[in-house]
Amino acid sequence: MTATAASVTFASADHPGQIPDTAIPDATLSVATDVRLACMRISRRVRHEGSDALAPHLFSALCRLDGRDHTPGELADIERVSAPSMTRTVRALVDAGLATRTSDPDDGRQVRISITDAGHDHLAVARRSRDEWMATRVAQLSDDEIDVLTRAAAVLGKVAAL
Repeated sequence: MTATAASVTFASADHPGQIPDTAIPDATLSVATDVRLACMRISRRVRHEGSDALAPHLFSALCRLDGRDHTPGELADIERVSAPSMTRTVRALVDAGLATRTSDPDDGRQVRISITDAGHDHLAVARRSRDEWMATRVAQLSDDEIDVLTRAAAVLGKVAAL
């Protein structure tokens, strides 16, 4: 990273997700840093709210199963972790009764991981608790600030999708 009076240049090493060689204005870099830090702080706080005693990596994998089942390899790819790491995660979810392993009906060598009713219940309680935590904080803001957050949520969703 090379700093100049008007901008910062990031050099990439041809890795996915890295910023190409680009001059980024200092004002943009400052906003990006402020947003990143705020998002990290909120994420850290909301992760530990409520009765959710599930480790963040387990919760994230369980969320991926809410909607459809996956193979452990698919989950590892989605979560961007190694296959052995996902094997341990799946084992913990199964041991907790939040997920089940079944043979793939099309390929008996494959295993499918599905969320259980207890897993759905756990997600519902955790999501409600996290939403309530956030809602109590948003409720303390002015109408103008809530309007800004409404617009910012759409923009942050767009940033996350890039």
